[in-house]
Amino acid sequence: MSFAQFKVLTFDIVGTCIDFEKGILDGVRDIGGQKAAKLSDDDIFKPYLVGRVKFPGRSSVVMRDVYLHTAKELGLPHDDAAGDAFMRHFFKFPTFEDSVEALKRLRRKFRLVAMTNFDRVAYTACANTLGLPFHDSVTVDEAQYPKPDPRFFSYNLGRQSAFGYKQDEILHVAQSQYHDIGVARELGYKVCWIERRKGMKGFGGTPVPKVVTKPDFHFSTLRELADAVDKG
Repeated sequence: MSFAQFKVLTFDIVGTCIDFEKGILDGVRDIGGQKAAKLSDDDIFKPYLVGRVKFPGRSSVVMRDVYLHTAKELGLPHDDAAGDAFMRHFFKFPTFEDSVEALKRLRRKFRLVAMTNFDRVAYTACANTLGLPFHDSVTVDEAQYPKPDPRFFSYNLGRQSAFGYKQDEILHVAQSQYHDIGVARELGYKVCWIERRKGMKGFGGTPVPKVVTKPDFHFSTLRELADAVDKG
């Protein structure tokens, strides 16, 4: 399969371009001190995932509650000051080291569209951290339904259709098998799995999918995707 058939790359942001796992772990450990430093990644991700289900609203608001739930379960500081400190950290979640450069390269050849379960406020922080590489973006507060709900993809397809793009001209690029790869394939999209946790056990801060979907393209970084595109 050739990349030449695609005009649009749609991107999951959190976990694909933004290293949200590092963001969560660093935030919990920085605020939690010595006790948090002794916790494994999975120790932290387990209550985090429960908290994210318990507080499913706008990320720019509810991530404070998600942190407080996580910290309380782990016996870490969970007062107002700790919650405020985590939210300051949340808006500075880091990119993966290859994301900014790779997106710049991909932007030269494709229309780049962000598709994120972050709300507009949280996404704006991410977009600025990434150097504003996207031509267009759809956030969960606009689509009204979070991925993996197919209606998110329907909303974006309608939006891109208004700009003259067809579904078979879109390649969906994502890390999350649960939120993106499985549902996008079921809906008939070609998919590119960026396996950021390649070589690591489990699914980290992402829910476990029912099945692992075989993608059309498979890389461990966005840099590898950009290199493959450049090679044709």
